[in-house]
Amino acid sequence: MILLTLLAQAQTGSPGSAAGPGGGFNLFVPLIFVLIIFYFIGIRPQARRQKEQQKLISALKTGDRVVTGSGIHGLIANVKDSTVIVKVADNVKIEMEKSAIASVAKAAE
Repeated sequence: MILLTLLAQAQTGSPGSAAGPGGGFNLFVPLIFVLIIFYFIGIRPQARRQKEQQKLISALKTGDRVVTGSGIHGLIANVKDSTVIVKVADNVKIEMEKSAIASVAKAAE
């Protein structure tokens, strides 16, 4: 919205006036600031969360109490390459992708 307003203002100059030196650069300064703000508000925190999630997934081990993305609580019975087997009740085990693990409630001692 701000960008469109700036573009409209830049194009509505008086017909006889010529743009001053560096006039085009002044138009890109607000755009650069918007991109920098977008990076620090949107991209950087998301990359940090992804890195923490990858660290959590790589540190999974048998005996960890975990919570899945869908809210299932369980105990890891076995860890494979890309999956884990989670024991959710007596004689009930579910095999799921490691990426489905949202958090570790209690690490194995």
